[in-house]
Amino acid sequence: MKKGEIYEGVIEKIDFQNKGRVKIKDTTVTVKNGIPGQKVRFMINKKRGGRVEGRLLEVLEKSELEKRDPLCSIFPSCGGCMYQTMLYEEQLKMKEEQIKKLFDDAVDYEYTFEPIKGSPIEFAYRNKMEFSFGDEYKDGPLSLGLHKKGSTYDVLNAEDCKLVHEDMDKILSCVLHYFRERGVSYYHKMQHTGYLRHLLLRRGSRTGEILVNLVTTSQEEYDLEPLKEALLALNLEGSIVGILHIINDSLSDVVKSDETRLLYGQDYFYEELLELRFKITPFSFFQPNSRGAEILYQTVREYIGDTKDKVVFDLYSGTGTIAQIAAAVAKQVIGVEIIPEAVEAAKENAAMNGITNCTFLADDVLKALDYITEKPDLIILDPPRDGVHPKALPKILDYGVERIVYISCKPSSLARDLAMFEAKGYRMEKCVAVDQFCQTVHVETVCLLSKLHEAEHHVNVMVDMDELDITAAESKATYEEIKAYVAEYNDGMKVSNLYIAQVKAKYGIIERENYNKAKSDDARQPKCPKEKEEAIVEALRYFQMIPSET
Repeated sequence: MKKGEIYEGVIEKIDFQNKGRVKIKDTTVTVKNGIPGQKVRFMINKKRGGRVEGRLLEVLEKSELEKRDPLCSIFPSCGGCMYQTMLYEEQLKMKEEQIKKLFDDAVDYEYTFEPIKGSPIEFAYRNKMEFSFGDEYKDGPLSLGLHKKGSTYDVLNAEDCKLVHEDMDKILSCVLHYFRERGVSYYHKMQHTGYLRHLLLRRGSRTGEILVNLVTTSQEEYDLEPLKEALLALNLEGSIVGILHIINDSLSDVVKSDETRLLYGQDYFYEELLELRFKITPFSFFQPNSRGAEILYQTVREYIGDTKDKVVFDLYSGTGTIAQIAAAVAKQVIGVEIIPEAVEAAKENAAMNGITNCTFLADDVLKALDYITEKPDLIILDPPRDGVHPKALPKILDYGVERIVYISCKPSSLARDLAMFEAKGYRMEKCVAVDQFCQTVHVETVCLLSKLHEAEHHVNVMVDMDELDITAAESKATYEEIKAYVAEYNDGMKVSNLYIAQVKAKYGIIERENYNKAKSDDARQPKCPKEKEEAIVEALRYFQMIPSET
């Protein structure tokens, strides 16, 4: 097989996350964005280290799993919903199988894998959506919606998006037509010119309160008063409680604020979960599926178990949702979150709900653990998609608590970290997938990790010093951790200790004397291939052993 060649085949299965497997003779090709059983045409676009990837060009025949017509007008061009044509029961079954295989491959001991828990509502479940301004094709009319599958620039109009409440669709349509009529420019990412960037909408599923956030550059100025009046005149099931104009002049394509102007009402809205009330600001983290979040948090509460008279750490606490749920049956809960506004919201939420045994700290978990004097009896982890920071995880594990509850929105990150948990005497006791992202490839996972009692499970282990990575100043990621990272993010790529040592030496990381050196002056060692060097460099940057690219 060569790059650029086109093949046809049937997707036999899909591994997490969204990795379709197509067998062509003796070669397995990874093709994303498909459904098991589909016959597809694809082009080979990546080939390295014995792994072959293809880009989906066309679905030639539907899968037997596709038993319903799509509800959205831009399916399947939009990259938001992959599984709309599958019955929800089949989606759940597929995700359950994917997650079980992921963890079965990660551990070699028995654990309890519980049946997947689905979302109470299948459509219109998202309480937050970021829409982008752009055009569907070069120099086409202004569009507002979601990116075309596989494209960084083409934006499809999403006036009938089925993942959000129709109130959001009405607001999107109003904003789009307002700016179309006035011929207002959108921000071009390559030229860094233009005005309109994003429309960030947030809506409480329980309360119906809506926060409208228009994100633009400062390159142009427009009177937005008529837009405000048009939005407030819409016939909505819920109610708009705030309209904000957010100025963002950053070069990166992220929704952030350099300046926020309040056009109407307030800069927050309220949502209710499990009889608790939460104040949410534009950039506060909050689970995007409120009804699904209730299932998730009920599961977390079940996994936490008895917390009477115990100190609980809620790390990566966001707006303090989990902390407050745990607080009802705990002595004290300490939440740590890096986003200051989320911490302020968490404090307000706790006070509003009459909870007095929660403390929230605005700091990086890695730094906060160095000065928190309290010792936890139980730890709850709900990290970002990339998982717990590799330097923070050893600090967390050193507390030696009996139970750790890990909530992961990217189960592959959790599966990667399980080896480090096991090395510190923890085993996965049970886990369950909780689907908060219907129609998509994503799924949440809750895992209970329990510490083995050393007296009962003590074993003698011989340690190969070559498996240790010791630098002059401090202990960094081990060779096995680097190998695991490379394999995780490079489709199973294997790298040797020798190759890792070569790359580290290239970047000035000093090894022990004679470490991974040739046995004689005349011996010749294989040189690390370019693609493996790139993968190792990526891992070293992730573990902060070398500086990140600027």
